[in-house]
Amino acid sequence: MARLLLVEEGEMLGPSLVDITGNGWSCHRAQWNSFAFESLDHRTADLIVAGIAWNQRRSLDFLQWLRNHPARSPTLAVFPEETARGSLHSYFDVVDDFIILPTRPEELRHRIGRLLPSTQQPELSQVRDRLSGELGLANLIGKHSAFLAELAKIPRAASSDSEVLITGETGTGKELCARAIHHMSRRRNFPLICVDCGGLPDQLFENEMFGHVRGAFTDAHRTQKGLVAMAEGGTLFLDEIDSLSMPAQTKLLRFLQDHSYRALGAEKFDRADVRIIAATNRDLEQAVAEKSFRRDLFFRINVLRMHMVPLRQRADDIELLVQHFLKLCCAETGGPQKTLCPSTLRLLRGLEWPGNVRELYNMVRRAVLFSEGGRLLPSHFLSQAHGNEVEASLAFRDARDRAIHTFERQYVEDLLRRHAGNITRAARDAKQDRRAFGRLVKRHGIDPRSL
Repeated sequence: MARLLLVEEGEMLGPSLVDITGNGWSCHRAQWNSFAFESLDHRTADLIVAGIAWNQRRSLDFLQWLRNHPARSPTLAVFPEETARGSLHSYFDVVDDFIILPTRPEELRHRIGRLLPSTQQPELSQVRDRLSGELGLANLIGKHSAFLAELAKIPRAASSDSEVLITGETGTGKELCARAIHHMSRRRNFPLICVDCGGLPDQLFENEMFGHVRGAFTDAHRTQKGLVAMAEGGTLFLDEIDSLSMPAQTKLLRFLQDHSYRALGAEKFDRADVRIIAATNRDLEQAVAEKSFRRDLFFRINVLRMHMVPLRQRADDIELLVQHFLKLCCAETGGPQKTLCPSTLRLLRGLEWPGNVRELYNMVRRAVLFSEGGRLLPSHFLSQAHGNEVEASLAFRDARDRAIHTFERQYVEDLLRRHAGNITRAARDAKQDRRAFGRLVKRHGIDPRSL
């Protein structure tokens, strides 16, 4: 049954919506003065009918917010005749359709039915629900311009079968991005197989990726599918692709050339219909220059490029993310909804966030679990930001990446300070290419002039 959300002032939509539920639609009503639209997602409604009252600024703010939301519901604006004369022009770019009261109920039902997903295409509704509820676009939260620019690439990447390379520091949402691309693509009804390349031992790479047949080696008592075969028809997400050894990179490159492979011990080659998405938190151009990553493999996977912006470069998004995580964590614990005091937000905005969004989520989750009362204070986060307890609770990969990040920043700052901010001399002292060293300076947000 399609879900309609009717937002109005008073009962302005009442007379026009007589027997509207007879069309197989369920209706929920809300008032503008109590409507918390920031918590809205696709699970709330299939269509939003917005009653536009005279001089109602909140309705315009909501519709503008909704237009910029990446996983939004369609909107139908309903104007009383006296409101339409002065307000209609302000809403043209932020609604999908509009209608002016008074109108016939049949016309209103027709307009609503036209905006709802077709009953002949249930897949559209399923995909939309998966995008909002299953680690799709709805979980990629932010309003920073660079972040939104990368988000806008996802539908275009999803429409293609070309390889995608997603770069960005640990915890920035590279896997979320890969999931969104998969769930928006034609492969959404087939598997998405996520592979942590850093966890694949070099001697087992070929067996894990391509499988083996019975009798291929001493302990091969049965035929076993590889990850490539498990992803047939879908997407293979290769996380931390930079951690593959040179022999493993060679085997992967051979597969990428024509998507054919031979399981260990097999007598024939098989062909796989899979889409490859790779991710890395390293500078692969630098890895190629250092000869630790194959140049031809880099060119093969670097067809469509996306970069997930680190959290410290989009500090304005921290409040949005914290509010989102608070709702999730409070719902998970079953406790009352907690709020953030302004001084706590100032503290969080000032942290460096080497673990990025994942680190922020873990901090919020810990604060919700161990805080008493309904307000989260700076003290609930300070022990995590400066103590060793949070370090010990990090996964190995996160702890390693944090240590590398801290070392790199300190090393670069010390070199630049020694050479009075001169990047060329600092790069020469580090025995690095100047451009690679410059990218390192930029990655850590260091201003050489301030040292």
